[in-house]
Amino acid sequence: MANLIRLDKAVSQVTDLSRTDVKRAAWAGRITVNGEVVTNAATKIQVSDELCLDGEPLHEPGPRYIMLNKPLGYVSATKDGEHPTVLDLIDEPNKEKLHIAGRLDIDTTGLVLLTDDGQWSHKVTSPNHHCDKTYYALLAEKIEEDAVAKLAKGVWLNNEKKRTKPAKLEILFANEVRITIGEGRYHQVKRMFAALGNKVLELHREKIGEIILDEELQEGDYRLLTPEEIASIN
Repeated sequence: MANLIRLDKAVSQVTDLSRTDVKRAAWAGRITVNGEVVTNAATKIQVSDELCLDGEPLHEPGPRYIMLNKPLGYVSATKDGEHPTVLDLIDEPNKEKLHIAGRLDIDTTGLVLLTDDGQWSHKVTSPNHHCDKTYYALLAEKIEEDAVAKLAKGVWLNNEKKRTKPAKLEILFANEVRITIGEGRYHQVKRMFAALGNKVLELHREKIGEIILDEELQEGDYRLLTPEEIASIN
């Protein structure tokens, strides 16, 4: 009995159809089990049975790894009562099973990774795996030259008990920089520049580990990661 599952549940798990949608599809004769049409969505089937919808085989999807170019105004959450979420930008079956590997603030843009592989996600977010994140930042004031040394040493943030880990700062122009950090404290990049007496006006994540935001992705667009990109997180 443990290997039995209702047809409507089995189909909804591997498609973007609700159970009501599956019931309608079954009544219409669109679903087959091992080659036989099954019209009752409550029918119990074996988990190993071959399911087809409109003649196309249905399979449990493997782990998914997605790169998204996050625009302004979206929150890095699966649900939010006030703002649109990054999941609203994803058009994939069972997208509610995806979670965000490395969140961005609502006013920060750029690279977001989504996956349903919990172990892989942990490697992205855990400081023990040394998965650095690189950001472009536009600052309110000119950056001082000694900021490179100060951030490399680590700075004290308000209400923190220890310095930040060493960060790499590249000065691009007077008030434009690229910064790479190896940890993910709350609003960390903004607070680091605040500790230097400056303010971040724009923040854009360009890179996570060895995964670089695809330049061809427009804001709000996404693509699946390549096998090489997936394997780079280890």
